[in-house]
Amino acid sequence: MIYFDYAATTPMSENALNIYAKAAKNAYGNSSSLHDIGDISARTLSASRKVIATIINGHEKGVYFTSGGSEANILTVQSLLNGIQHKKHIITTANEHSSLHTFFKNLESKGYEVSYLKPNQQGIITLNQIQSEVSKETALVSIQHGNSEIGTINPIEDIGLFLREERVLFHSDCVQTFGKIPIDVKHIDAISISSHKIYGPKGVGAAYISPSVHWQPILPGTTHESGFRPGTVDVPAIAAFAAAASDISKDQQKLYDHFLQLKNQLIEFLEPYHDKISLINAHLPHTLPNILPFLFNGIEGQYVMLEANRFGMAISTGSACQVGMQAPSRSILAIGYNEQQAKQYVRISLGKDTTFTQIEKLGKVLINIVENFRK
Repeated sequence: MIYFDYAATTPMSENALNIYAKAAKNAYGNSSSLHDIGDISARTLSASRKVIATIINGHEKGVYFTSGGSEANILTVQSLLNGIQHKKHIITTANEHSSLHTFFKNLESKGYEVSYLKPNQQGIITLNQIQSEVSKETALVSIQHGNSEIGTINPIEDIGLFLREERVLFHSDCVQTFGKIPIDVKHIDAISISSHKIYGPKGVGAAYISPSVHWQPILPGTTHESGFRPGTVDVPAIAAFAAAASDISKDQQKLYDHFLQLKNQLIEFLEPYHDKISLINAHLPHTLPNILPFLFNGIEGQYVMLEANRFGMAISTGSACQVGMQAPSRSILAIGYNEQQAKQYVRISLGKDTTFTQIEKLGKVLINIVENFRK
């Protein structure tokens, strides 16, 4: 089977696997233990923290390892809110990742006022929207960097600069963009990232909170990760995460160019069928070239996905965290499509091992699905 669902998860790279095995053998001690074996783990953990911090131009003291991107999102937002309890207004978007969307809905039941910004037709949140919503009561703004379903990229550095002047905390979910495009936290208070999106192991991610920002832990008395989260730290997985992050950051521009070439090849291949297979934001510059959101006119995305699977192609109908909910994509609805159109959505996402030959095979399969459906 040919894999086209890299936005959901990636296979571990050989280097990450090797580092994991090496760390599991040599850095197996509890990193909080004071003996020499614990010290090996502590030093491995520290080195991994420095790697992540360097990639995002942050300080190692601001890196806190978590069990993944979703936990990083929730712990970061709640910890930041705990530090500013006198303000109860939050600004976010209508198409955030499900982990944050459901969390913000929960916060509404606890007395918070949440403003859900609707992106423009390209799926982008503009600085003007933020400026019009910020008030003296705004505690936090949380805007995703890159959307996992349509690939649009928000101007988080510009937003961060404005919010810094307004003294409003700013968090960004960078799970889909980390390792794909440059991230600089100079003007961003906090971000969330994940390992398994960049060829590292599942079950590990990280939050970054600027050391200059005040926050309070969710569980007082927690000792691990400077009180950010409880539980023995998974040092081997974190070491593998750092290795994967280091590798992908070195190849970032090369991979970006490769994805763009693959994307253009598929667009050109499917051009004769553009009335039946359309790529959302096909030529919009502010998008991740590895995420290709297609609409199949008159054909439900789930049917396309199942047929592609029958032909040996693994694609998806959106974020893996929402699959099974039987609801159309919030991201597609947010940019102006109706429910029927949103159900015709399919996501194809590319990885470092995707080839031009595979793209050609995928194109033929998609055309075959459309022609057979007509019959």
